Amino acid sequence: METARAVFVVLALTWTAVSAQTSCVMKSNSSCAECVSNITCLWCSRTQQCLDYPVQTLLPPHSLCPLNDARWGNCWVNFQALIITVCVIGGVIIISVLICCFCCCKCENIGSKRTDERVEREAEIRRVRHEERKAEMRSRHDEIRRKYGLMKENPYSRFENN
Repeated sequence: METARAVFVVLALTWTAVSAQTSCVMKSNSSCAECVSNITCLWCSRTQQCLDYPVQTLLPPHSLCPLNDARWGNCWVNFQALIITVCVIGGVIIISVLICCFCCCKCENIGSKRTDERVEREAEIRRVRHEERKAEMRSRHDEIRRKYGLMKENPYSRFENN
């Protein structure tokens, strides 16, 4: 049962590969639009032939068809323009992402600096208020000492043992 399935799968794959090759070669006498309607086909405008797209290589070799004459997917864009366009769009996207990352990091640093400055200002205000309250308490205590005669003229007087 397993061998029958394996044989069936191999035959199906072989048949689709042969039919794809046959369909691309058969469309050589047709138009570009008819050729590129099949995703496995490549139209060479120099030779006016429909060829199988070479899936082993990323780009079709120059011996098969020059990049500026190769059409794949649609007839109005050649491979050379497609490569340039994809590279430019990819570069713009990468630069945009880098700029966004840079701006986010810079804004985050600016935000933390602002927060640090605000915290420092608040701490300074609290310290000044504390000093003011401390001075007020000292003056009140001195007033009470004067009122009850506990104030000494010279704070460095000697203790006398009587």
